[in-house]
Amino acid sequence: MDFHLDSLLNLPNVTVFTHRQKSDYIILQLELLNDGIVCPHCQKYSDELNQNRPILVRDLSISGQSIYLQVPRRQFYCKYCRKYSTESLTWMEMGRHHTLRYEEYIYEKAKDMTVKQVSRNEGISIDTIELIVQRVNQRKKLEIQKV
Repeated sequence: MDFHLDSLLNLPNVTVFTHRQKSDYIILQLELLNDGIVCPHCQKYSDELNQNRPILVRDLSISGQSIYLQVPRRQFYCKYCRKYSTESLTWMEMGRHHTLRYEEYIYEKAKDMTVKQVSRNEGISIDTIELIVQRVNQRKKLEIQKV
């Protein structure tokens, strides 16, 4: 646990367990601080971990270094309804490999530059940028409808 990295990262219920410096990026290995989840099926608390498969997720760069988060993707078994649920995280969508704030950053960059320029600057594909822009547009439309 590194308090300074935790503060810098500023994600809820997360601590930085360790980090690895690579030539052109940094990997922050995260630990989730909660022991379980509220089952989305029956709304009962479940802390019976079935499996944990970490994934790499792109986050905002720090001091010009690309940041990847090694995020535990934990699946829990609920003894009440006997169903499996993957833990949802408020700062990234299920099945995505970018934090929501990184997607927002890409969206804003794509408004100021061409998609090709953003692709080159961020080292991600044009297709990925176009998908991110579509998703952020969709989220913004939903936010407007809720108001």
